[in-house]
Amino acid sequence: MTHTEIEITAELVRDLLRDQHPDLADRPIRLGARGWDNQLWRLGDDLAVRLPWATPTADALLRKEYTWLPVLAPRLPLPVPVPQRIGEPSALFPRPWIVTTWVQGEPADRAPATRAAEAADALAAFLTALHQPAPGQAPTGRGRGGPLADHSEGFAEHLASATEMGLIPDPDAVRAIWDDAAAAPDWAGPALWLHGDLHPANILTADDTICGVIDFGDLCAGDPACDLAAAWMVLPDGAADRFHDAYRPAPDPATLRRARGWAVGRALSCVLIGEAGVRGRPGGKATWGPPAHAALRRLIATAAW
Repeated sequence: MTHTEIEITAELVRDLLRDQHPDLADRPIRLGARGWDNQLWRLGDDLAVRLPWATPTADALLRKEYTWLPVLAPRLPLPVPVPQRIGEPSALFPRPWIVTTWVQGEPADRAPATRAAEAADALAAFLTALHQPAPGQAPTGRGRGGPLADHSEGFAEHLASATEMGLIPDPDAVRAIWDDAAAAPDWAGPALWLHGDLHPANILTADDTICGVIDFGDLCAGDPACDLAAAWMVLPDGAADRFHDAYRPAPDPATLRRARGWAVGRALSCVLIGEAGVRGRPGGKATWGPPAHAALRRLIATAAW
């Protein structure tokens, strides 16, 4: 992660608003979260300001959200952060930024969904609504939604690192899930709209079930298996079958195999990010570890061999 040399503060956010959106500048401002790509600052009770702060690709991701989320949001059954305004680079801040609606809830890496049936139905309804054919001008993902086998080298590196650190009790079982998924037939249907990054920190919960979805920076078109991985990543034990029964159209066996591969790969990445957080390393997030380990346990326990 390459952190910006500019310190983002409430005073800077207010100055940016005064400069480009003065009608919003008098609202209360407080830090909401520091994410992988962006910082999120609360703007009153119903809005937020997102500013890129770490990765050089964050600018393009924000502009993508500003263009496409207002188109998709009206058909989605769960609240999502809908961009309202855009801020352009200036002498105050050299990168674009956006003002979005604020979505109430707690990230699932901190407050997991425990009402299995309700959470499975909510996630299935959301992905059924999102996974519609995308137009030809839809954005491409950062390696999301394409052939799973393209990620085999990175998976092997992550598995080796996590195993060396003693984080994976059964690396052979993890490898077997990946190998089976990578050997499954590729997606042959139309490119569908995808969230692209459905891990627990991007799912919000309230009253022990899913209440919102955030961070659409990896929004793209492709294979729905990339998103269907969330059944193992964010739902409690025993909920994946109900999710698959509720999702439409019902996923075929090859898609489920690929989804398991996306899930095991994403869980492995989150295990490493979680461990980095435990060790106090830059970019680490300690809360990502426990749900990732739980996902790996679920995947191994439900393996078909």
